[in-house]
Amino acid sequence: MHTKSSSTTTILVVLLIALSMPIWIGIAGGIFGIIAGIFGAVFGIMGAVAGAVFHVFGWLFGWAFAWNWPFHFHWNGFTILVIAVIIILLSRSRRI
Repeated sequence: MHTKSSSTTTILVVLLIALSMPIWIGIAGGIFGIIAGIFGAVFGIMGAVAGAVFHVFGWLFGWAFAWNWPFHFHWNGFTILVIAVIIILLSRSRRI
């Protein structure tokens, strides 16, 4: 009688583990996603701080952060903004 109870308990434990395995895989995947997201946020914040520091130093010391293209044509933020607005307006006018 003692062996039957032990084997029944073993079967129940194996069944419980087998049926709950997808839940454990989901929990492990969620934890992995949270950790990866935290690392991504930390690197993003470090990049933003570094960009802000370079921007402040550039403003203080007059450094030029322009994109250099061939033929010595320099793009600044305002030029890129104007081009983006023109592209958006042209794409909206063609839809009508």
